[in-house]
Amino acid sequence: MRPSGRRAVGTDNVPMSYVVYTSPYVPAEWIAGHGLHPLRVMPSGASHAEALWNRQGVCPYVRAFLSEVKTCQEVAGVVITTVCDQMRRAFDVVARVSTLPGFLMNVPSTWQSLAARRLYLEELNRLGGFMVTLGGTPPSGPHLAEVMRGFDDARASLRGLQGQVPARAWAEAVEGFGRTGRVPAVERECGWWDEAHPTARPTASKVPLALVGGPLRREDLTIFDRVEECGGYVALDATETGQRGLCRAFDRRRLGEEPLLELADAYFDGIQDVSRRPNHGFYDDLIRNLKDRDVRAIILHRYLWCDLWHAEVERLKERTGLPVLDLDADGDQTADNGRRRTRIGAFLEMLR
Repeated sequence: MRPSGRRAVGTDNVPMSYVVYTSPYVPAEWIAGHGLHPLRVMPSGASHAEALWNRQGVCPYVRAFLSEVKTCQEVAGVVITTVCDQMRRAFDVVARVSTLPGFLMNVPSTWQSLAARRLYLEELNRLGGFMVTLGGTPPSGPHLAEVMRGFDDARASLRGLQGQVPARAWAEAVEGFGRTGRVPAVERECGWWDEAHPTARPTASKVPLALVGGPLRREDLTIFDRVEECGGYVALDATETGQRGLCRAFDRRRLGEEPLLELADAYFDGIQDVSRRPNHGFYDDLIRNLKDRDVRAIILHRYLWCDLWHAEVERLKERTGLPVLDLDADGDQTADNGRRRTRIGAFLEMLR
């Protein structure tokens, strides 16, 4: 989220209109195509201690997101999707405690029918209408295609960094891309480069792991550090805020002919999630990536009260055939950090 203070301005000295969201199913290109600035946030949980919604049964990530939305005064609107039940309820909180215009985007859980695809496309058009109420302008086909090419090139560069920088630095680069629409120079902006870490290549003694789960808060990035400290490395970041939250590459031929349809298909088909019914696409993609990265075990990071991910723990073990550490978090950062260090250390010790 942009810090409070002077409002950022665009190239024409006109205040930029930021649209805040967190779900990967919200296409940044569609927002940018309307002349607004997409701002996909990785919220911090440090500021929600006194929030009205800080109570038992509320997901720590949702609490953090709501706190950021409530305190932000420099954006035009907020977009929330129906993929997560708790986030869906968060929309009601936003409407009640925030003056920001809000949009609830329906994302179908089923995906195999033409009706589901049509619904997603209709929701994009409805979202476009919301962008217009915020001061945006409907994009022409050529303009949308141009915007899509820019984002597609940036995502290709981002994917090219995988394996070339440490896992935490790559996660921070993904966060920077969601915030700015460009790939940050990781040596300068992600804060990992120093003489003690001249390369991202792990030694043979390090255990390759996959980090799987929903979205991460900023505080949760310490998981990458804990894994490194305990003798492992995250070879695959399959969290919602990692690789799994990036849409597939665009078909450049179709992009020039039917940009909106290509945008809808790249996001709706290209982002796999456990919320899908059926969700075998999530497992197909995950298993393929696990094999490509020679992953030996999985850390499943989930927040308490997240029924979606809790229900997948045993199935994740069965489908992948790998050891799985069920690493839950309740939002108490001090307790979570201590518990993570102990459990990750014991898990990696078991794998040696």
